[in-house]
Amino acid sequence: MAILSDSERSSQLTSVTQEIAQPVFYSHVCISKVTSLDKFCTQLHLGDRKWDSLRRIPYSTPGRWVRMLDLSELQSDATLLLDSLLKQLFPLVPFLAHLALHPTFLLSRHAMASLASHDGALKLRVMTGICYGPTFGNIEDDRLVQLLRHCSNLEQLEVIYRGSQHTDSDWESSPGNVEMVLSPEFISLHLPHLHTLSLLDMPSSHLLLSLLHSLLPSLTKLTITPYDDIPFPASLVSQFITTHGESLRSLILFTPRTWPTILHPSSPTLLQTLPNLRHLSLEMPLPRLSVPAAPHPLQVLSIPRPNSEFWKVLECLLPHLPSLKAVRARDVKWLRSGMTARAQEAGVQGELREWRRRLAPRGVRVMDSEWRLSEWGDSTKGWFAARGFIDTNVNAIYSNK
Repeated sequence: MAILSDSERSSQLTSVTQEIAQPVFYSHVCISKVTSLDKFCTQLHLGDRKWDSLRRIPYSTPGRWVRMLDLSELQSDATLLLDSLLKQLFPLVPFLAHLALHPTFLLSRHAMASLASHDGALKLRVMTGICYGPTFGNIEDDRLVQLLRHCSNLEQLEVIYRGSQHTDSDWESSPGNVEMVLSPEFISLHLPHLHTLSLLDMPSSHLLLSLLHSLLPSLTKLTITPYDDIPFPASLVSQFITTHGESLRSLILFTPRTWPTILHPSSPTLLQTLPNLRHLSLEMPLPRLSVPAAPHPLQVLSIPRPNSEFWKVLECLLPHLPSLKAVRARDVKWLRSGMTARAQEAGVQGELREWRRRLAPRGVRVMDSEWRLSEWGDSTKGWFAARGFIDTNVNAIYSNK
């Protein structure tokens, strides 16, 4: 039996610990600086060069340990360098399942092609913060549409459109609003597992057109920017909600607060279009929702802030919403209990308290932006999140649902 010294035993223990810990350490990579990403890419390339074809596993370490790559906090003006690094990195992470990017960074066609063509495209489950710009020409040449054709196991997708803002008066004359038609060779996207989808600031695009004409059997949560005042086909949003509305359980209508912010109205027929909806989050201006023909299963209604005008709409709807459990004012917080009674009854705070008084006899709770029932109460967000009423996938930069 060999007798090892303390230093030798320590060295062996360190080696064993590294073998166990390194896969865990590299499984979730979060990077917020380009310099750190550069060093990480260098490390992956060094590991790949040391790998050889005689190994039992064909993929090199530490690249094959990476399951999640979080770059959502990475902001940089060195976009060309960042794009080049990602183009080199994607082929080295074959088991990547979760990719999070900063929504202001636009991936180039070459970087998206690198992500689509690498061995792990089928393993991608979540992509968030994907910035997407207008494209012209054939829909089959759209780089994001091409990427999604290789990601048939995708479950969550968040896309932020970086196109021009549409107004009521200029949609007809805008060259980017020409009618897009599908070519006879178009093959619909195959995304059978996609259950959560976020499409922000996107009135129309090749991506939206492709999704509109594709089956999305698992889609239950949709976050989208409304454009009900812009007619079809300049805006595809209302048609998209109608087409896929049967399966939706959660609809969040949300406009990112980027300058200049233009708020577009929502359809008043949402309760008729979405017969199985459980959670509806509305955007300003609040629509005059039509009364559904039959009792609707809606359980949670979120609005930016309560007002007397929308109360009239809600009052008419209440007899047709027997399952309604909560109304949330997502842009308002309860004033702390130390404030004067006059301050607590004034303005929006007074309206919020009046809604609570009126809805209490019906068993409907009124909550603020932090999902609290009162100024001294604890947040109920966890309870509602566990029941699927909160879409936690939307990038934190834009999240205020």
